[in-house]
Order: sequence, then C-alpha cells, then structure tokens
Amino acid sequence: MAAVGTQLTAAALLLAAALCLLVGPSSATNVTYDHRAIVIDGVRRVLVSGSIHYPRSTPDMWPGLMQKAKDGGLDIVETYVFWDVHEPVRGQYDFQGRNDLVRFIKAAADAGLYVHLRIGPYVCAEWNYGGFPLWLHFIPGIKFRTDNEPFKTEMQRFTEKVVATMKGAGLYASQGGPIILSQIENEYGNVATNYGPAAKPYIRWAGGMAVALDTGVPWVMCQQNDAPDPIINTCNGFYCDQFTPNSNSKPKLWTENWSGWFLSFGGAVPYRPTEDLAFAVARFYQRGGTLQNYYMYHGGTNFGRSSGGPFIATSYDYDAPIDEYGLVRQPKWGHLRDVHKAIKMCEPALIATDPSYMSLGQNAEAHVYKTGSVCAAFLANIDNQSDKTVTFNGKAYKLPAWSVSILPDCKNVVLNTAQINSQVTSTQMINLASSTQASDDSSIEAELASSGWSYAIEPVGITKENVVTKPGLVEQINTTADASDFLWYSTSVVVNGGEPYLNGSQSNLLVNSLGHVVQVYINGKLAGSGKGTASSSLISLTTPVTLAPGKNKIDLLSTTVGLTNYGAFFDLVGAGITGPVKLSGSKGVLDLSSTDWTYQIGLKGEDLHLYNPSEASPEWVSDNAYPTNQPLIWYKTKFTAPAGDDPVAIDFTGMGKGEAWVNGQSIGRYWPTNLAPQSGCVNSCNYRGAYTSSKCLKKCGQPSQTLYHVPRSFLQPGSNDIVLFEQFGGDPSKISFTTKQTASVCAHVSEDHPDQIDSWISPQQKLQRSGPALRLECPKAGQVINSIKFASFGTPSGTCGNYNHGECSSSQALAVAREACVGVSSCSVPVSAKYFGDPCRGVTKSLAVEAACS
Repeated sequence: MAAVGTQLTAAALLLAAALCLLVGPSSATNVTYDHRAIVIDGVRRVLVSGSIHYPRSTPDMWPGLMQKAKDGGLDIVETYVFWDVHEPVRGQYDFQGRNDLVRFIKAAADAGLYVHLRIGPYVCAEWNYGGFPLWLHFIPGIKFRTDNEPFKTEMQRFTEKVVATMKGAGLYASQGGPIILSQIENEYGNVATNYGPAAKPYIRWAGGMAVALDTGVPWVMCQQNDAPDPIINTCNGFYCDQFTPNSNSKPKLWTENWSGWFLSFGGAVPYRPTEDLAFAVARFYQRGGTLQNYYMYHGGTNFGRSSGGPFIATSYDYDAPIDEYGLVRQPKWGHLRDVHKAIKMCEPALIATDPSYMSLGQNAEAHVYKTGSVCAAFLANIDNQSDKTVTFNGKAYKLPAWSVSILPDCKNVVLNTAQINSQVTSTQMINLASSTQASDDSSIEAELASSGWSYAIEPVGITKENVVTKPGLVEQINTTADASDFLWYSTSVVVNGGEPYLNGSQSNLLVNSLGHVVQVYINGKLAGSGKGTASSSLISLTTPVTLAPGKNKIDLLSTTVGLTNYGAFFDLVGAGITGPVKLSGSKGVLDLSSTDWTYQIGLKGEDLHLYNPSEASPEWVSDNAYPTNQPLIWYKTKFTAPAGDDPVAIDFTGMGKGEAWVNGQSIGRYWPTNLAPQSGCVNSCNYRGAYTSSKCLKKCGQPSQTLYHVPRSFLQPGSNDIVLFEQFGGDPSKISFTTKQTASVCAHVSEDHPDQIDSWISPQQKLQRSGPALRLECPKAGQVINSIKFASFGTPSGTCGNYNHGECSSSQALAVAREACVGVSSCSVPVSAKYFGDPCRGVTKSLAVEAACS
C-alpha cells in the first residue's frame, strides 16, 4: 500500500481529503469540556444546535430537514428518545419507520451534523404521558422519578438498551460517530422539591448510572442545579444569558431556547418574533455561553395519539425556523443563519478567553473578548423602548431597543439582531379544486369526491363481550391503560312515574369528570356534551334529559385528548368520570355514582380495524346518501394525491372532532370546532421586551387548527384511502386537500442596516463591501423571479404582501428591481440613493421589494 500511496498525485490527495470531509470522521473523536466550552479533539468549540424529533416527521423528510439545519448554520441536532414508541410492550422494541433512531442519527451525520441524544427517559415534550409507556404505571410498587427501586430498574434497563443500540451502530463520537452529548433525566429540578428527601439520592443515582454506561461523551442534566459531577447542568427557557452552571469547571450550555410555543386545542396560535429570538441568542453568547439549542428547530406533527397535554394540538409547528411541513420559515430561518455566521466569526475570541463587562450607559452594555491579537465585542441595548447611540472604543454606534450588535473585530458591526437582512416569504395554502391541470394538460383528480363516501355507524354504548360491570365509577386511565381514547360508562334507570328527580318526564343529569370530553346519550340519543380546556380538564356538565316510562339506558362516552406530560406526579393525574353522576329534579335527587356501571374500553370500529382500508368489513355501507352532522360515524373514500412535491394538508373545516387515517396511517386527532378565545391576540407583536408564551398570539376566535399535515411518504401513486372517525358530527364532503406554496418573496432593508453578512466572511471580500443590500432568492431549485409585485425606495411601510409606499418614494424603484431580479433565481439590489436617486434628503430611507417566483 505504501508503494501505491507514493504515486498519488496532489489532486488525488485533495480529492481523498474532500471525500473524508463528506463522509465524516471514521476514527474516534475525543469530547470533553472545560469552564468555557465543549472541547472536541482538544479544541474548544462555539456550537449552535437545534431540536428535531424523529417521530414528529418521517424518514423521507429527515435528509431535507438535516440539510436545512446545516445550511441554517447548525452544528448539532438535538432529539429526545421516546420510550413509549420504542417499547410499547415491555420487552418488545420498535426501532422501525419513524422510530428508526439509528437512521435518524445517521441522516444527521450525513449532513455533517453532530447529535445531542437526550435519553431522559422522561421527555415532557408535550408528548403523551411525557414519553413514558403506560405499562410502566402498572408495575407493582412503582413510583415515577424518585428513589424507587422498581422505577430505577426500568429506567436503567431502557437507558442501557438505548446506549447499547447506539454503540452497536457505532454512533458515539468515541466510536467515530456523531453523538457528542447525552442527557439523563429532564427538568427534574423544576419539580424536585415535591418529591421530598428522595429527590437528591434519585438524581445522584441517575447521574452515576449514566456515567457508568461509558459512552465516552459528556452527560448533561437540564434545569438541575444540583447535577452531580461530572454531569453538566444546563438551562432551559426563553432567555438563559443570566444562567450560571453549578461549577467553575463546567461550561454555560442552553439546552432549550424556546423558538416559539406549542399550540393547544382551544388556544390561540403563539409565535415568537424573530428579532427577540435573535436577541436572546446573541445575549447568551455575549455573556459567556458557548452552546445553545433551539427548541424547536423543526417542530413537526403529533401523528396518531402521540400528543400530550392534555389538549395539545396535532400540529407541533412551534413557530420554529423550519415549519411543520419542512419548509424554511422566513425571515426567522435566514436571520438566525446570519446570527450564527456572525457568532462563528467571533469564535477565535470566544474560545480564547472569558468576557469582560463594560457599561455603555443606562440599559446599555458591552462584553468584550480580547486576548493577544483577537478581539470580539457584543454591544447590547436592553432597553425595551428606546433606541440608543453609544460610544465604544471611541466610536459611536446606533443600537435599536432590545438588540445586540456583533463586532467580530471590536470595530465593525456585522449584524444587529433587530435589523433583518434576510428575505421574508409569504406562503399560502392552495385549496385544490375538484381537478387540477398537470403539465401535460391531463386532468388530475386532486380532491375528495363529494359523493364517494362510505360510512359505518359506531354503536352507542356496550357492544363488546369483554366488558366489566361493577358498582361505582372508575378512573379512566387505570381502566383503559390508554389503549384507546374512549371509555363507555353504561347504566340504566327504571322510571315508574312520580320519581322525585323527575319533573314530568324531565330531569337534569349532572356529570362530573376529570376530563377530557364527555358525551351523554339517553336511550341511544345524544343529550349533551362537555369538554375541559388546556388550563383545566375538569368537566361539570348539567344537561336536561327526557326519560321514558320503564327502563332507560344511560351511556356516557368519556374521551381523553392526550395524557398529562408535565408536573410533579403527572403520571398520577387521572381522567374520566369519577362522579358524582346524579339525576335531579325539583323534588329530589337520584345519585347514580354507586350504582352498577358497565365499562367498555374503546370503540367497536377500533376493534374491527375500520381505520385500516386493507381489511374488509361488512360494517361499511356504500350509499349516495350518507349521514352527516351526526355523532359516532366512520367515513372512508378514495382520492388521488395532489400532483407535485409541495407539502400536503387536509382542511377539516366542516368536521367536528375525531381522528383521520391516510392509507392506514394516522395523521392525528382533528378538532376544527374547538375555537380560540375571542381576546388576547395582537395585530402586530412588539418584539421589544421580555417574551412570554402569551405575549404574541394570533387567530383569536378562530379554530385552533384546521389544517392537518399529510406527509408525502404517506401517499402513494394512484388511488389512496382516507378514513375518518367523527365523534361530534360533521360533513366529510366539506373537507379538502391543500398544498403549501410560496406566494411571494420579499425583503425590506434600510440604509442603516449592516452589510449582508456574507460580505464579511473572508478578508478578501472586505474591499467589495458597498453598504447594505436587499437580496431575494426563489425557494425552490429551478425557479426564477418572474415578476416584481412591489418596489419602493424611500419610506415604505407594511409587511410582505401588504407593502405601502411612504410619503417619499423613488420613481425608479420598480424599474431598478425589475432590471436586477426578473429572470434570475436570486438577486441583490444595493440600498443606496446612488441607484434610486434621493426622493427625500436628510431622511433615512429603506427599500422594500415583493417578488413572485415560477
């Protein structure tokens, strides 16, 4: 081999080196830490990470998500490990399909990303039961997350299984793989006091157990101030710049920077302004942090019955830089990419020394990293109202309120967190007509046929043989073990006439439930219903009922909408109808709470697998006149997938509440009739000032979620099947397919903005800088800009899709933008009066452009 090797040309050597970089490291990587940073092969690193959860997307989506993460400036992908999906039955493991953790981690490595594996195994994550499998609850003597031997035995067994699986695939950095960090437990410090004196020994045990697994990479515990050495304690929150680790030998790490917030059924849609998120990131690195992680970078979808809460919606979009469908969210993705580039330009200084603090006046400060010939500075205005001009090193700098300017050379501002140079994309959901034209002018049926629905009626009450009758009311989760969302409670009363709880034939039925949804059926007919909320799942329902002489059947359908996932002893939070249940009239009350009740777990249609179209069932009726707006109906039909590769969703407007399956795969619970409160939203959210989960809300008074993601990998060429179970009542002919498409690309850049970040990347480019520029780029390969919808240089206002000319506007703006941009996939337009003329001297001007791509 040596003789052959000496004949390699220089070009071949370069090619071999390039291939090694593409393939990634195959030899062991040494990962340690010191007080400043994670240290990889002896070098401190400034790292940027983002959470992507493998069960919330599909294997076909993973490579694209990883590449977008890499292109967005990430070094690491962070994911929880979801115990319930991997071990649904004790001792029976599932690492296939969306649960293929090894494939997911390899996809990250293929994109050149490291991985932070958060084993937990408690994950919270707005995931059903916090990620614990329900069988764990039934182990004798078990108490979750405390110094309890049955729990520790199971936790250690699963953790060892995960570590062995990773080692078996060679995925730890110590084996040449991408995993450089692991996490044990999760946010336990938030609830530890509730577990009393057993909390500390439990955490010491968990840390010792993890370290003993000998992964060769550091372990962390988030929100755990007493994390035992050598475990690194880390911070979670909207801001973590003030966080300090529990030892001077540990680096300052941020495991969850919440990029938005989760959506609940019955809640308004939360979002986090890009400028505020960028401010939080820059402040963290400014004040000594060296690794932060976006929770989430791609949120994804809660398929099936995976959502927790209760009442967590099926969409887990989280206002993340990559949206639920896998598209980059602009300007958030692009502006954060620029922030990452600016911070990486500071890396030589950040890893060389600790920061020194300097006051720049009230609510203004600088942190400087300087040693030898390297120097980087962060200038912050933490005032939430007033812009400031500060003096630093003898030079004046303008600082917008609630912003950080980054100076990689302690002189030049390459980025300010409040000044966005990235483009904005305006997206739209295209509601497909009954047919669309393909490129060859053939007609493609892209919507559900309005008359092609089959149906099956889900019977009311007890229909199975394996039921239980017992006196009194039972808690639901202990009864169903979460095998189904549904539990029937059935009893009967005999009316002879003149009962004190009757007013003639009328009575009031009182039902008290721990949640989450209750429907009351009297003699097979719906009499009333009630639901809890995300803030309180409790239900106290009083509904008038009519009772007939003789025997009357009372059937109560209790429904869960995701199990509790957070809080001390969350695993003991119950659901279902625990009473009292009473009939009351003007003269008396009949308490039914202690009478005999018969219980049925789940629905008949679930047992018959009606959701699986490959299994024939005589229950299905094919009739042009199918029932609508009636509760407890199964529907199915066939459709042809929408053409192209745009992301697909189903608009469930017209339906009530239920679950949907496409080709046998559940796309999750739908509930378009659950509306957000009328108040609490803002037309435009001010990014200045501390963000909270309720600060920036939209879609008040509207359904929390109408659009439900159907991954392209769920679809197949030709005919596809969709099955719905409708619990409340709806009309399936009103649902429709939509595709998500980019309507416009826009940007709005002022003369005060820094130059585009890429003009600063290398010293050779410095002489080419010519001031701020507006850049546009079509989102898909092969597209070009075909029109300019709006262009204004002067004092334009508004947002993408709704720009307006200001009091002054250059007459040349549209022509200049067309000349620079039409016919190309991307363009750059200098923001300068040199190109547009000066429509208003003495005024800071900006350029706003909206373009369309095709």
